[in-house]
Amino acid sequence: MPHRFTLGVEEEFQIVDPHTCELRSHVSELVEPGATVLGDQIKRELHQSIVEVGTTICRNADELEAQVYHIRRELTAAAESRGLAIAAAGTHPFSHWIDQVISPGERYDHIVEELQMLARSLLIFGLHVHVGMPDRQSTIEIMNMARYFLPHLLALSTSSPFWMGRETGLKSYRTTVFRRFPRTGLPEHFDSWGEFEDYVQTLVDTRCIDNGKKIWWDVRPHPQFGTLEFRVCDVPTRPAETVAIAALIQALVFKLYRLRAQNLGFREYRHMLIQENKWRAARYGLDGHLIDWGKRTEVPMRDLAVELVAFVDDVVDELGSRRHVAGILDILRDGTSADRQLRVFRETQDLKAVVRHVVAETRG
Repeated sequence: MPHRFTLGVEEEFQIVDPHTCELRSHVSELVEPGATVLGDQIKRELHQSIVEVGTTICRNADELEAQVYHIRRELTAAAESRGLAIAAAGTHPFSHWIDQVISPGERYDHIVEELQMLARSLLIFGLHVHVGMPDRQSTIEIMNMARYFLPHLLALSTSSPFWMGRETGLKSYRTTVFRRFPRTGLPEHFDSWGEFEDYVQTLVDTRCIDNGKKIWWDVRPHPQFGTLEFRVCDVPTRPAETVAIAALIQALVFKLYRLRAQNLGFREYRHMLIQENKWRAARYGLDGHLIDWGKRTEVPMRDLAVELVAFVDDVVDELGSRRHVAGILDILRDGTSADRQLRVFRETQDLKAVVRHVVAETRG
């Protein structure tokens, strides 16, 4: 490989009371003991019932796997030592955003002042996957091509079928909550890094944003890390799912890079067409049909997931991630977290049972 497509993830976790199963605004109680082991990898988020933890830069999926499991073990231990629990799901099944405490700090004060109730109601939990990129122009061109696959990645990660005590009918209700924020969703096509940079600078100059971190697209060039950051996914409940999806994203980026180097590329589709597939992914998850826009026909998402694994098959050995990408087939077998949460609810009619199920799976 001419460039090591390094890998890293950030996961947002719920802090819950193991007895009532409600969210608890106790992030400060986790950050202090967690920092003893995890250092600056653990941090607070807008709501004090959210804790975000990230890996360091990983050379491959094996390193990522070790770190993801290590982080969850340490975070779970820190929580349990304080009578709390950690849960990984895109939304909490029944806790209300209005009851959550906002974290102190100038950054969060500014977000709440600017976005008001939109910020306060943003009680959602996501997975961010970073892939190291060789240069800026490659970053933009691969972002353009990778947009097509964002609905597929969302469908594989769905973990938010409930919202404020109700079954929503969507597999990823988190997607609809985040859509209310400005500068979210699918990015437009950019012809060059210069065009993207000019766009960001225009927003800064006109006081729309004060820095590029306030562009929250489903995939974006990270303004500081030199990575292509995928933000479309709900946080997966099982740690193995996080590793599988991250490994698939890394393989996908490398495959698109290789096609580009061979002047082959990947056909791009209009923003509005990809958006149709994203809606289907959020609504139906693995049980839905996405549109093959080249053939103008519906295809079961489960078939498309198998095709996507096959699409990257020629690069996974070079990346050393064949075992991890094969974990996508385990997701197809067991269903996503959203599917499993719904099964528990239909068996018990008890949302607290759903939370306890999520807590148990989060431990891995």
